[in-house]
Amino acid sequence: MIVIKQLALGLVGVLAVCGTASPALAAPPKLILQVTVDQLRGDLPDKYMKNMGEGGFRYLKKEGIWYANADFSYAATETAVGHTTLATGANPSEHGIISNVWFDRESGKLVYAIEDAQYHVLTPGADVDQKREIDSTQKLASTDGRSPRNIMVSTFSDELSIQTSGKAKIFAVSIKDRGAVTLAGHAGKAFWFSKSSGQFITTSYYYDQYPAWVDAWNQKKAARAFDGKSWNLLLDQSTYLFAGDDDNEWEMDVAGFGRVFPHHYGSADSAYFNTLLTFSPAGDELTLDFAKTIIDAEELGQDEVTDFLAISFSSTDYVGHGFGPSSLEAEDNLLRLDRTLANLFAYVDENIGLENTLIVLSADHGSPEAPGFLKRFGIDSGFFSLDQWNEKPSLPTVKKKFRVGREIIQSFYPPYVYLNHKLIQKKRFNLAEVELAVAADLMNIKSVALAVSSSALRQNKLSDTFLNRAAIHSYNEKRSGDLLILFKPYYFVNGSGGKVMAASHGGPWRYDTFVPLVFAGGTMTGQRIYRSVEPKDIAPTLASILGTKPPSAATGEPLLEVMQASRQ
Repeated sequence: MIVIKQLALGLVGVLAVCGTASPALAAPPKLILQVTVDQLRGDLPDKYMKNMGEGGFRYLKKEGIWYANADFSYAATETAVGHTTLATGANPSEHGIISNVWFDRESGKLVYAIEDAQYHVLTPGADVDQKREIDSTQKLASTDGRSPRNIMVSTFSDELSIQTSGKAKIFAVSIKDRGAVTLAGHAGKAFWFSKSSGQFITTSYYYDQYPAWVDAWNQKKAARAFDGKSWNLLLDQSTYLFAGDDDNEWEMDVAGFGRVFPHHYGSADSAYFNTLLTFSPAGDELTLDFAKTIIDAEELGQDEVTDFLAISFSSTDYVGHGFGPSSLEAEDNLLRLDRTLANLFAYVDENIGLENTLIVLSADHGSPEAPGFLKRFGIDSGFFSLDQWNEKPSLPTVKKKFRVGREIIQSFYPPYVYLNHKLIQKKRFNLAEVELAVAADLMNIKSVALAVSSSALRQNKLSDTFLNRAAIHSYNEKRSGDLLILFKPYYFVNGSGGKVMAASHGGPWRYDTFVPLVFAGGTMTGQRIYRSVEPKDIAPTLASILGTKPPSAATGEPLLEVMQASRQ
């Protein structure tokens, strides 16, 4: 029955998009502007819309095709994973970016999703401290080099470059390296912010040396404009939803940034100055300024070949982790992001024309509420740490069957548990049997919703449940660990020994998977669509509009409303 329904829906899609009665495609856009807002849960724009202006989210809501029921369908809702899914139209099971980090069995090392020792940062020493933010365990990447080579498949931007024989100009920019590298694909150019230098940087994968316009931007030292300044509220505090809620015990105080407004950046010479900029709207403002420079210097949208610019705004993620999405800081940050988007769209309209631009906005993942905030409403919530694996009784099934204990677990990099293969081989255990026994014991931990072995995922004989489907879509045989572990709703991995962040995403639940998905510009007209769609539908939709091949592993479907609008 499920297969028949899918075939029927597919036939409807073919008739709607490819039917001979449909008018010819309109002229292709001069620019595709793909905007990703890191950690923008799908309800947040509407939640704070009251105080927003006309040119940002409100423009997208009035003039765009807004899909109000868009969810990722996998479990590992992290930054590198989400951006790669947006770029490829595929799940991590196909594109191979299974997490921000994973343990590589061949090298015996932790791998950061976009690290690549073959390519060095063009500004020596500029990216030293970015290695420290890979994951909550503060493990270091083995190199400052970055490239997209760990992405196993093609992206939409790759296919656009192939279609145009390399004539399309393809750029991506973000505060985060993993936000830029993934969306630029293999064929584009990526830039990201260095917290040590306050500059936008790249690696030798993309250039032998910086273009003159990059050097000129960096020489402006734009970050230092915030020297001695503060992040203040945009509006009168009484107008905010969280006006009376500016100091909560679960909020972070990052390097003296504080938990209440105003938040002081301090001296530009401080070791944490550039980091504090990213924990505020300043990070997005710097990203916008650099993106404008790309548009000007590279003359995007100025000829008959469609160009591509991806901008990933990261501040929402940093603010969400530090203060939670329901906080005065998160509310003000989103109001300021709204102004930043309005500024961006106005600039594109002036220089290229919104009628010549196809805008798509989405997010790499959503966000849970802070556990402390949830407890106000009687919702059970909490944190998981590795210490719980050592609590008695620890792994009783494993101890009884194999006469070993905690040492059978080598490491845990969410959502994967890696077993001690040397010990298993030494004692001649059957790996699949050990996986099943460990999974059974982990299921006894209060905060665990699902622990499933790689053997079970590989054989794909699991029952058809929400959690099992999410696990299967996350599993890649070459890179995934020995077990995949998912936590109950509102339980979060947040470091050993207690709470580190106010809120932490990374699970399969709707608060983590629910994101906005909006197409605007060009010939789009305002619609709000409530049928279920996925962010992986974006890349195939762009491919269909531009007439390129879909990315090589894309499993998303072209969005019919967007295709119909593109033919007007």
